[in-house]
Amino acid sequence: MTAAQVKLSNVSKTFQAGTPPQPLHALGPIDLELSRGEFFAVVGPSGCGKSTLLEVIAGLTPATEGAVLFEGRPIAGEAPDGMGVVFQEDASFAWLTVAENVAFGLRRTNLDREERAARVSNVLSLVGLSDFATSYPAQLSGGMRQRVCIARTLVMEPRLILLDEPFGALDQQTRLLMGDELLRMWRQTGATVFLITHALDEATMLADRIGVMSARPGRLTDVVETRWPRDRDSRIIEHSEFGAITARLWKTLREESLKTIGRARESGGPLR
Repeated sequence: MTAAQVKLSNVSKTFQAGTPPQPLHALGPIDLELSRGEFFAVVGPSGCGKSTLLEVIAGLTPATEGAVLFEGRPIAGEAPDGMGVVFQEDASFAWLTVAENVAFGLRRTNLDREERAARVSNVLSLVGLSDFATSYPAQLSGGMRQRVCIARTLVMEPRLILLDEPFGALDQQTRLLMGDELLRMWRQTGATVFLITHALDEATMLADRIGVMSARPGRLTDVVETRWPRDRDSRIIEHSEFGAITARLWKTLREESLKTIGRARESGGPLR
C-alpha cells in the first residue's frame, strides 16, 4: 500500500474567542489521508472550519491536538518546501507585470536567471497567459488574475497545492472554464490538489474524492468517491451520476447547514 502524502491524525483546533475569552472548538477531531496525485475537495456549511483545516495543513496555524504529516514529516510553523497555497483573494502585485508576478517567489531560490526565465515561460504557457506576460493585473479579467496567482504557485513546482475557494468571486460560466484549466494543470503537473469550495457542482466536477464537513466543530461526516476518469472536464456535468453525487452532498450539507442556522437563531447572532 502506498504511503499517504498527507496524513491528519486526530486533528483538532480550538480558538480563544469573545470577551472575556472563552475556548471555541472550531475543528475536529479529523482523520484524513491524501494519496499522491489525487484531487480532494472539501465542502461544508458556513463557519464549519473549512479554511481552518486548510491553514492547519499549510502550517499557517497549529493544530491544538493531533498530528499533521506531509510526506512523512510533521508540519510546523510554515508551509514546507513542496507545498503551495492559493487563496480566493487576488494576491497579485499591481505594480508588477504578469511575468514579474509569477517570478516573484523564485527570488528566494538559487536558480540562475536563465532557469527562472524558463520556469516562468513554461508556467505562463501552462496557464494560457503567454500573450499577457508584459501586461499588468489591472489589464486582466478576474479569471485571468486568478490564473496569475495559480501560476505563481505552480512556478515553485509544488507537490501539494492547497486552494481556498480560488474561484469564489467568479461567475458560474467562468468558474466552469477555470475548473477545466485547473484539471488540465493538475494532470500535467501530477501534483496533489486539496480544494476548499462552497460550490457543490464545482467539487463534484473536479474531485476524485469529496469530504463533507459538519457544522462547527467541523468533522468529516462523509467522504464521497466520484470515480471520474482522470482526463475529465466540465462536460462531466452532463453525466447522469453527476446529479446523484451532487444530491448526496446536498442531503448531508443541508442538514448541517440547518444546524448552523438553528444555533445562530438561538444565540441571536446573524444567519450567515
